[in-house]
Amino acid sequence: HYHMLKIHTMKQLLNDIISPVLRSRIKKTEYFRDHPLKTQDEVFRNLIKSGSDTSFGREHGFAGIKNAADFALNVPVRRYEDFFPYIERCLKGEGNVLWNTPIRHFSKSSGTTNAQSKFIPISRESLHGCHFKAAYDLVTVYLSNHRDSRMFAGKSLRLGGSLQKDGGTGAKCGDLSAILMSNTPKWADMCSTPPRNTALLADWNEKLPRMAEEVSRADVTTLAGVPSWMLVLLNKVLEVTEKDDITQVWPNLELFMHGGINFAPYKQLYEKVIPSDKMRYYETYNASEGFFAFQDTPHSKDMLLLTDHGVFYEFVPMAELDRESPRALTLGEVETGVNYAVVISTNGGLWRYMIGDTVRFVSKDPYRIVITGRTKQFINAFGEELIVENADTALGEACSATGAVIREYTAGPVFMGQEEKGAHEWIIEFAVAPSDMETFTDVLDEGLKKLNSDYRAKRYIDITLRRPIVHAAPDGLFYRWMGSRGKLGGQNKVPRLANSRDYLDGLLGMM
Repeated sequence: HYHMLKIHTMKQLLNDIISPVLRSRIKKTEYFRDHPLKTQDEVFRNLIKSGSDTSFGREHGFAGIKNAADFALNVPVRRYEDFFPYIERCLKGEGNVLWNTPIRHFSKSSGTTNAQSKFIPISRESLHGCHFKAAYDLVTVYLSNHRDSRMFAGKSLRLGGSLQKDGGTGAKCGDLSAILMSNTPKWADMCSTPPRNTALLADWNEKLPRMAEEVSRADVTTLAGVPSWMLVLLNKVLEVTEKDDITQVWPNLELFMHGGINFAPYKQLYEKVIPSDKMRYYETYNASEGFFAFQDTPHSKDMLLLTDHGVFYEFVPMAELDRESPRALTLGEVETGVNYAVVISTNGGLWRYMIGDTVRFVSKDPYRIVITGRTKQFINAFGEELIVENADTALGEACSATGAVIREYTAGPVFMGQEEKGAHEWIIEFAVAPSDMETFTDVLDEGLKKLNSDYRAKRYIDITLRRPIVHAAPDGLFYRWMGSRGKLGGQNKVPRLANSRDYLDGLLGMM
């Protein structure tokens, strides 16, 4: 009993030391929030200076670049496929290609729309000046918003991937979460669970039960990870402990910092597993390429754009996306309510790189965004331009109308036949089935019409599109499907929308 009391006292002491120190950083976060254009200009100048003596910088005339307009003239916007020849040189061990310090890590990201793995260079500067700095800022903001927090009196549950070392170059490739974890100071392990050797296991089927056993014995106060995989782990913890909900396992749990996918479809599932009025959810926009935004207020779900973290932003209006030389706007030129594709230049050596995400600004003072989808995740087989944000919102309305709770979903087109109009086909795995599937389908359809005028026009008297086709998937279908594609755990995500039938046909074949 004395030993347990001593540990508890040490935890309280640790919380009382760390929390005020982090809270004292709030002036730094307030500065970039209040001076976004100034900090973006400073980031831009530092990036151009650092990139000037690289192979890429010499090839693109960085020495003569004075402003963003010069930058746009000298450097084309590139997608990953166009940028890969430079990254490949870095992977082979060549130095000073994209960045002026050594690249020792590559975040391996499969994305959701491309079977080919992407290798994103991670420099020391992007690790410390972007990812870790943004994480500190997020915790600073959270502690300032919730001065009663006891998050450091317990442990943070870290849900990571794995790292592999390249025998030829010595570079380490793996999930971003694994790279971050392997570069955190050893003292951070005191505040984290599970132990590093478990967290970095490569085999998800081996890792999941081992993690559940180990984390169930810890006093977890904070969760961090992708909502879909975290939910799998939480359910495994309940199975191992034979408890009804997570508050019986971790009574001091207070925060889930989540990102990677829209949280809205998972909210009801989490409230069922964690029925606590003190539980808080903060959204983050943290990708392999950088940590771009986080929720900075307790109740609003939009996110503050991080303008002082080694990333220079440009935004391509979606109407320009298919042009050979799309026009990209700087932060000072954007408008609220417009859907933009995000283009970034980073202190990891990415230059005018189209990341593949789409966002919408909800505020310019300060600059706050919501993620609306992916540039490759949409359905536009019939000119309807349906995006993930439309789908998530309409599905939410259908759930509210029928008492349904969705676990996972994906959708794609049914192409026109000689005798048949086209349609959208949905495969939905329900945690709670709708009271009436016909009503669910009708509300989904009406919701999409309301949200998307192009969809409404194509659905008018079934001129192009018929009523949606909705399949209720058997329990565990998406988990088995992701496993069959080697995409369990880590930062792998179920693709929501596709303009082809690749995902639909694969899933239907397993039903």
